[in-house]
Amino acid sequence: MSRKCCPECFGDNGLRENIIPSLNPQKGICSFCGSHDVDVIEPAALNIYFELVINVYELDPNGRNIVELLREDWGLFNHKVMDNAHARELLAEVLDNGDIVRRNFSPSESYKSIALAQWDEFRDELLYRNRYFLDGQINTLRLKELLNHLKARHLPRKWFRARINQDDVPYELDSMGAPPKRITSHGRANPPGIPYLYLGSIPETAVAEIRPHTGETATIAEFSLPDGLIMADLRQPRQHVSPFVLSDTIDIGKMRADIPFLEKLGQELTQPVLPKSAALDYIPSQYLCEFIKKIGFHGVIYNSSVSEGINLALFYPNMATPSSTRQVSVTKVTVQIE
Repeated sequence: MSRKCCPECFGDNGLRENIIPSLNPQKGICSFCGSHDVDVIEPAALNIYFELVINVYELDPNGRNIVELLREDWGLFNHKVMDNAHARELLAEVLDNGDIVRRNFSPSESYKSIALAQWDEFRDELLYRNRYFLDGQINTLRLKELLNHLKARHLPRKWFRARINQDDVPYELDSMGAPPKRITSHGRANPPGIPYLYLGSIPETAVAEIRPHTGETATIAEFSLPDGLIMADLRQPRQHVSPFVLSDTIDIGKMRADIPFLEKLGQELTQPVLPKSAALDYIPSQYLCEFIKKIGFHGVIYNSSVSEGINLALFYPNMATPSSTRQVSVTKVTVQIE
């Protein structure tokens, strides 16, 4: 009886949501990662998809094993069972080639990207030389194409916003939304005067993001979001981008070369910023979020720099519905130094 693999072996969104469902899978137990009640197919059915990806790499005796490269570049084989040995075993069956998984490769020099260099130059001009009429350019068509690969999946339904109380008096529910336009200051995602709603995935993240002091009290409001919102998820591009939904090796090679650029964009929203320089340092991330809004997204997801949760900057605050509030006390604020 032939062995079967499943989407969980690979941990790739394109395989899970597009490719494997189109290959007439059956429900069963995966022969490789051991997952139960999953879509399973014969590994060879994925041959043509993996060959396109493998063609992005060239044989190189001084290079690295192909499984290691696929794991590093695309986040593949991220199931806890799929160590390098198990991943090689599966890939050998996918490619029907036990030799290729024992040889070393390097990324092909044919695929290069100038997007990161363009962004760094554009960012520098935006910060220090010109603000509204810029000499430099970035490829906005390519940026739009890349961002459309980062649409968020399976987001929480409940989100939270916190405000530090004045005189320990909690805020009413109708005071927990985005601030009015006239008093909206600069934020990580929003320019002054353009209110966005900043939410955390857990109450602790919402409180941590307002930088409280020990002993202060805060009001936390719970919000719900409607179905159908489109969010750009800039947290881990390698976990979101799938090479298998691209049509040919050239597109896959270009995408691989551009992933560091996408990671840089995520860092723009996550890196800590000192309050005294925030008005300047937030300009690149504000530009990025305005562009994301312009191309049809409703908000952007990014990692918190002060909490284990995640953040959402919602471009259209009225889309979130507040449901309840509660008051909390800040009992401890931790500091880490190096």
